[in-house]
Formats: sequence, C-alpha cells, structure tokens
Amino acid sequence: MPRVWDVPVHDSTRVRDARVAAEHAAALAGLDEQRTSTAALVATELATNLLKHAGGGRVVVDVVAPPVLAAGSQATPRVQVATVDHGPGIADVSAALRDGFTTTGSLGAGLGTCARLAEDFDLHSVPGRGTVVVARIGLPGARAARIGLPGARVTDTGPAGRLRAGAVNVPFGGAEYSGDAWAWVRDGDLVTLMLADGLGHGPEAARASGAAVEALRAAAHLPPAEAVRRLDRALSGTRGAAVAVAQVDTRAAVLRFTGVGNIGARLCEGGTWRHLVSRPGIVGTHRPTTLREEVAPWADDRVLVLHSDGLPSRWSPTSDTCRTTADPAVTAAVTIRDASSPARPVRDDTAVAVLAPIPPDGP
Repeated sequence: MPRVWDVPVHDSTRVRDARVAAEHAAALAGLDEQRTSTAALVATELATNLLKHAGGGRVVVDVVAPPVLAAGSQATPRVQVATVDHGPGIADVSAALRDGFTTTGSLGAGLGTCARLAEDFDLHSVPGRGTVVVARIGLPGARAARIGLPGARVTDTGPAGRLRAGAVNVPFGGAEYSGDAWAWVRDGDLVTLMLADGLGHGPEAARASGAAVEALRAAAHLPPAEAVRRLDRALSGTRGAAVAVAQVDTRAAVLRFTGVGNIGARLCEGGTWRHLVSRPGIVGTHRPTTLREEVAPWADDRVLVLHSDGLPSRWSPTSDTCRTTADPAVTAAVTIRDASSPARPVRDDTAVAVLAPIPPDGP
C-alpha cells in the first residue's frame, strides 16, 4: 500500500518528524545507512528552511519510481522529499542555491547541500506565491545516471528514454496511507503512466490503488483499454478505484488514454490545454462494458497531467503547469499548492502525476 508521510511544519518540533519520516521511507526503499543519513539530512534542511524563510509549510515524504526509466532495467525506488509553502518566495533562486547565501544570518548551506546530495533536485519559486522543492535520494550509483550533472552520461538515447514522470501524493487529514497511487512503466518504445484513486479513504482504499500499481507492472506492453481490463480483474475483491491510464508510443508520437471514474486528465499542446475524458464507473466493481481510447498526437512540447478529485473543481492549469523544463514532481507540487492554501487545505487524498519530455539541453 502507498505509505506517505505528510508532515506540517509550523514549529521546530516538526523538523524532527520530517527527519524520522525520511528515515522510515529510506528503510522502505531499501537504502543503505549512508543514503538513509542523506535522506534524513535533506529532509531536515528542507524542513528547517520552511520555518526560517516561509513561516512554515508542509513536507511530504514518499517512496517513488525514478523520474526516468532506463530500457531493460529494473527501476530502483527513491525517497522523495517535497516541500510546499505559501511564503514570500525566493527572489534569486541561483543565489539561494550557492553555499553561504543567507537572508537570516544562518550558514546558508541548506539548499546548496540538498542539491548536491540528492540524485534529483529541482525547485520552483515565485515571489509572493511561495516555493516548492523536490529532492530524491536513491541507492549508491544512481547519481551516475543523474541527467544534467557535469560528466554524467545518458546511455539511453531512444525517444522513450527522453520522457520523465513524477508525482506528489498527499493523504487526506495527515493519514498514514493515501487512497491514491500512481505508477509508470516502460516496454520498449511504450511509456505508460497510471493514476488510481481507491474508493473512500484509509488502508482499504490504499489496498485497491496499490493493487492497480502492482497489476500495471505486468501490463506495460498492453494498450490503455486492455490494461484497464487487466486492472479490473486485479482489483476484484477490493473496494475498486477510479483509474486513468495514458500511454505514449514514442516512435509513433501518439498518446492513447483510457479513464474510468473521476480521475482528471489534461494535456497541454503548445500552450493550449485539452481535457481527456474518462467514462463513469469503478474499476474492480463497476467497469463500463465498452472502454474508449482517446488518441492525441505527442510532441516535445506536450505535458500530461493526471489528478485525483482532491483538487477542487475550480482548478485550472497555469503557464507554470505547461513547463517542460521543470521536474514533473515539481509541476505536480505547484499544482497542489496553487489549488489550495493554508486556510483551505486539500479536501481528499490528492495526487497529481505529470509526464513530460526531457528538454534537449537536459532538465
């Protein structure tokens, strides 16, 4: 089941909670002692920054797939530490990432340290709107494949290796388990992203969405409609879930989409957003007899966003949502931040998953 740690940080006592969450996630991800210490340090630094610079915020710790799937290899999990705040923002991001930069009289090594230690690191900040930071920590050796680092080599040059995905999953009311879950898989030139929302809340909802994740791993070669049929059989005996499956055939430059239930899907095409439509129903209990596949062209300027119904109905994408230069998990976190506020937190388990091309010059 998708265990998620959602830690509101509004005083110094919660910094320790963020560190402990990262240690638990590292154990779940199978990290060694050194990388566990790294995950704990990154969580501590980012939580401390929330207090120092934003007056508080939230830390969401999760175990996720890597943002890029290499051909023919087993994806090793990473600990993802995401922070979201509605604070004053950072006026000069480049300066904030330099060691020694500080606006509070501290050592100023927090963000720069995190960027160096993490396999993946990205942030988004707008003065007056707040800051989002995402860092992922994986097994030793994963850093060698980190795209964008000096000396790093990208060995998978095929079109499927130029896609990346990420997500942020926030459980309702600080619960231990989110009823939402996401996954992405690759089979040759086919890249498939799925988001599932288990019916209701809590462990039973998480069991349903977790079953969808497990079933997807054996369905990477299937088109979306057939994959949903396989997921329907796998979810039999659970509460069932709303499910959306989107697949990019990178050789044919085509996106195919099938959705059942209330998973929202938006595709950005050259700055213009279009809805991808799901059918009513519940996978595992009340699947529609006919499953429709919606088809759209895929190109290097596309961004796909899948989201559960935790986002308010009034949510609409912004120009920030359509940036291919951002880490997809950052785009997801910005979406959640901008659709909520400290006074209006998320109203349900809320997950946002994003699929986008890697820019030609790297992330």
